[in-house]
Amino acid sequence: MKKLAIISTIVLGLGLASCDSYMDINQNPNSPQESNMTSDKLLPGAELNLAGTYGNYLRIVGGYYAEHYAQTFGTSNYLDYSQFSQSAARSSSAYTQLNSRALKSLNYVLSISESEEDWGTFLAATTLRAFIYQSLVDCYGEVPYTEALDASNPSPHYDEGTTVYAGILAELDEALSKVNGSETVATNFLFPGATADKWVRFANALKLRILTRESAAVSVDSEIAALVSEGNFPADDVAYAGFWSNEPGQMSPFYAEEFATNWGSTQINVVANIAIIGTMLQKDANDNVIYEDPRLAAFFNANEASGEYTGGVSGTNFSTSDVYKSTYFCRPAASATMPVYLITVAETEFLIAEYYAKQNNAAQAAAHYAAAVEASFQTAGVGGADANVAQFPYDQSNWKQVLGVAKWVALSGVNNFEAYCELRRLRYPAFGSVTGSNLYNLGKSATDYTPDRYVPGTLYTPIQVFGEVGSGKLLERWPYAESSSSRNGNSPDFKGYTTPIFWAN
Repeated sequence: MKKLAIISTIVLGLGLASCDSYMDINQNPNSPQESNMTSDKLLPGAELNLAGTYGNYLRIVGGYYAEHYAQTFGTSNYLDYSQFSQSAARSSSAYTQLNSRALKSLNYVLSISESEEDWGTFLAATTLRAFIYQSLVDCYGEVPYTEALDASNPSPHYDEGTTVYAGILAELDEALSKVNGSETVATNFLFPGATADKWVRFANALKLRILTRESAAVSVDSEIAALVSEGNFPADDVAYAGFWSNEPGQMSPFYAEEFATNWGSTQINVVANIAIIGTMLQKDANDNVIYEDPRLAAFFNANEASGEYTGGVSGTNFSTSDVYKSTYFCRPAASATMPVYLITVAETEFLIAEYYAKQNNAAQAAAHYAAAVEASFQTAGVGGADANVAQFPYDQSNWKQVLGVAKWVALSGVNNFEAYCELRRLRYPAFGSVTGSNLYNLGKSATDYTPDRYVPGTLYTPIQVFGEVGSGKLLERWPYAESSSSRNGNSPDFKGYTTPIFWAN
């Protein structure tokens, strides 16, 4: 990545420059002097470390692993991701941003807010801490948790994912028990000026995601039922939005990484994948459009040369012919001010629909499925949700596929990492019989690119797929980050690229 290592420093600079209350900080809040350790100064810095990593690195790798993204002609920055590969070194910078910086700052905030009985801020910091730990488990499976962030212990024990999930749920429950929603919250970017009520709703949505994700491995039906019955979830998407700008160092992280030219680079890496394009824009054998999802134009830009929506194939960069550079690929829609979505209303509605589907309550499942699609269309700023639901109706006998594919599409333009997680859990979209090599004969001419063979709503094995993953499989977990494991004598043996995270068994 051309700028990943400095992204969080850049966005941290935004945080320090955007609010008057930060102007007296002359030291990085990740290594604060005792006199500077206030929640108002530390919480925004932790948030921007989170936004910089979750909104950039995890978005990019999630997009490749979910087959939302492919690698463009002639470049190789993310070709390994396109081939379903990950190394201990590649994710180390992102791991450090989340673990050694964001979590460390949040621990300071938790200590300060607890000592001051500032329970609104305590809930905010707890929720962000739980969000980060869930993300880390969802990448690696096991991470330091019970012994983490202790400077006197350079070799913390790696906890099983089940332990971390149970721990962060307990943390959320404790923090929620201390607030009534009317409390104030320290300066923050997520809900500026709002009382703790919005953090309560965010915490509930996060709990629903955590509980649903672990539900195949842990009995949590009663906990999910209580959350759904209460219904106290966010009314709007939870996202870092409204403070990014089209200025150097102040741009939304994904845009700054892949679209901005302020650092002199005009290299294009991320393009749309044939899988998501072929699902959102379905054609018959004569190339006539059967259905075009109105969200397509909101999530992806048409190719500048052809005006068409066409995606690349995972596992190659089409380096054999420049025809692809000008006439085939379209790119994700992005702007300097684009939000970094943490949890959308659509995602929450999909989770509620899943709860009712598992209860065999088809009517409620269908209603929340429709609500999820409607919320996704609202996030995209387009109409046509009813037609989409009619085109792809809810089916109780096949609920997992219906919800899985619909969620994969809905998240393709807003939260690619969560789409990758849900792919591993729900197993939909599933791999079809068509492979990447069927779609493009590597080394041949443009006429050997045959996107019409793609079957909508399916995945395919990338061309030159990473050998440790192989045909018809997802990259299930990542090797432990080098920055975490290299000097840790308690680092466990890697369980293998195709060993599922505990919630995906």
